[in-house]
Order: sequence, then C-alpha cells, then structure tokens
Amino acid sequence: MSLTFHWFLPTNGDSRHVVGGGHGTPVTAAGGDRPPTVGYLTQIARAAEDLGFVGALTPTGAWCEDAWLTTAMVSQHTERLRFLVAFRPGFVSPTLAAQMAATYQRQTGGRLLLNVVTGGESHEQRAYGDFLDKDARYARTDEFLRVVRGLWRGERVNLAGEHLRVADARLTHLPDPVPEIYFGGSSPAAGEVAARHARVYLTWGEPPAQVAEKIAWVRGLAEKEGRDVRFGVRLHVITRDSAEQAWAEARRLLDGFDPQTVRAVQSGLARSESEGQRRMLALHGGERDDLEIHPNLWAGIGLVRGGAGTALVGSHDEVAERVIEYHRLGIDEFVLSGYPHLEEAYWFGEGVLPRLAARGLWAHPAKAAPAAA
Repeated sequence: MSLTFHWFLPTNGDSRHVVGGGHGTPVTAAGGDRPPTVGYLTQIARAAEDLGFVGALTPTGAWCEDAWLTTAMVSQHTERLRFLVAFRPGFVSPTLAAQMAATYQRQTGGRLLLNVVTGGESHEQRAYGDFLDKDARYARTDEFLRVVRGLWRGERVNLAGEHLRVADARLTHLPDPVPEIYFGGSSPAAGEVAARHARVYLTWGEPPAQVAEKIAWVRGLAEKEGRDVRFGVRLHVITRDSAEQAWAEARRLLDGFDPQTVRAVQSGLARSESEGQRRMLALHGGERDDLEIHPNLWAGIGLVRGGAGTALVGSHDEVAERVIEYHRLGIDEFVLSGYPHLEEAYWFGEGVLPRLAARGLWAHPAKAAPAAA
C-alpha cells in the first residue's frame, strides 16, 4: 500500500514561529503573523496539492476559523486536494450534518473527509451550549454517528437514544462517495467509538512503542466489532538537507518560546480532561531539556501548543526513516504540519517524499500510473 500524506491548514494563523492554539489551549494563545485569509490558505492548499499531499486537515475550536466554511471556500480554488474537516458532534443535528456532508461532496467533486472531534474540554463545550460531561459526550458521539452513517447508506433512520432523537430521518441525495471518518482519542470511551465507526484511527505523535500499543488496542476493539480500521499519526515536521540545519531550526523555534507563555500554556493544558493531552504533556513535563524523546522525535512544540506536540526533526533521509518506522508499526496515513506551513510543505514534499517514492512506499496521486483496463 502506498503511504498517504495530508498537510494542515492553519486556520488560526501562521508564522515563522510556533503559533499557539490547539487542543485545550487558551484562545488568547492563538494567532500569527500571517492571518488565515482564504488567499493565504489557498496558497498552502495549492502547494500541498502540487507536492502530492492527498488532503489537508483543518482544525476545530474557538481558537480558529470554522472548518466547514473555510474549506468550502478554499476548495473552489483547488482541484484534487481533499479536506479533512474537523467537527464536533452535538453542535448540529446528525441529520443536518449528514446533509451538509452530502452537499459538500456534490459541490467539491467528493473531496470531503471528516475528522470527528468529540470535545475534550468541558469549559469550551459549555461556551457552545453543551453541558454534558466527557463520557456522556462520547456516548452522544456514538449515537450521532449511528444516525449519520445510516443516512449515508440511504436508510430511513429512527433513533430514541439517551442523548439524541430523530424520527423518520432520511436524505434525498446521498453523498458520493461517502466521506471517510477519521477519529482519535486515548480514553476507553474513545476506543469503543473508534472501533464501531472510524475508518481511520488517528493518534498524536507519541514514541513508536506507545503508538504500537495504541494500534494493538484499537485493532483488538475493532476486531470484536467485525471491522477493520486503518491507522494514521498526527505530527509536525522540520526536515532539511542536513540534520544540523534541521536541529538549528528546532533550536530557533525553541528560543522564541517566552518562558511566561510556556508556563501559562502548560498551566492551562494541565487542567485538560483529555487523556491524549495528558500523554502529550508527559513527554516533556514542561521542561526545555531532553526534548528528543526518540531519535528524531522532538517534543518541543508541545511546550506552547495544545494537541499534537511532537515533530520529526532531521535530515530528509532521517525523517524518511522515521516515517518508515511508524509505517512498520501499522501507520499508513500521516497528517503533517510545520512552521510556516507554506514553506515547510515544500521542505517535506521536495525532500522526503521523493525518498519514499524511491523506496516504493509513495506515489504522487496525480502522477501514479492508471490501473490496467
């Protein structure tokens, strides 16, 4: 199987420095030197498309622009790139969400992927009018996806659940193709929902041994449901012609972290309800030392950013080897980003992807030979 690579649209702003935001980060930490205009995001999307990335993840939260609206606009300026739209069940009805996805597919030529984010922070959920606790949110997500997936199959859906009720729901126009569902989460409740509904289980970039444990956990749960799940990893990247250049760039980013900002962000993230965020924080402990937690895996990003907090750092050859290491564990999809996102897309696309292509592990989606008739 050819590896699949996705890039990231920084809808909270971009910069030559690490931009705050992400899971559980205070809204005031977000922002950057390059505003997330449709014009700038389109530059990134077109670069990703030309370089051979299949899709682009767009985040969700109070710290960034709305993913549905932004990607719908950017999609009109691209041709092949898919959009991995993060959204939270419970903020809209499942029937409306299923209809929105179907419309998106028709208007973009089938380029929607869905990253379902249950919501790990009660204080942020309450700002949107959602007062369920974490376990109840996962139970609602399960009901939500039962309705959505049933509608996408063309079924007439009735559900009287603990959290959601729909009566005689159906879609006049089905999505073609049906959007693939991406799902992450490290808690037991998250694993159960992923096993029942996810096409791709996403994990943040933990060291390979921990990622292997997660893969085995989710794969086992999915097998009990009679399902097969693919696996992906979310990472930042700093790749250069030499290891010295890459680590110099990592040090430059680290030098730009104001100690007061680090303390404020870490204090906020320490109160997170997310098991995945807790695991990210444990990789660095809020300290600036010993941030290379595995060869070429750097935990520095997590000092000032919530959510995905690790980066692959090294020469193009070294980063390619780390990609292969994760692939050998069972990872087939990589959701990547870097600062700034426009320039870093070229570093990875022109430096690492050709090396993976030479190993027979990747092919440009627009240049791959068509199947024989």
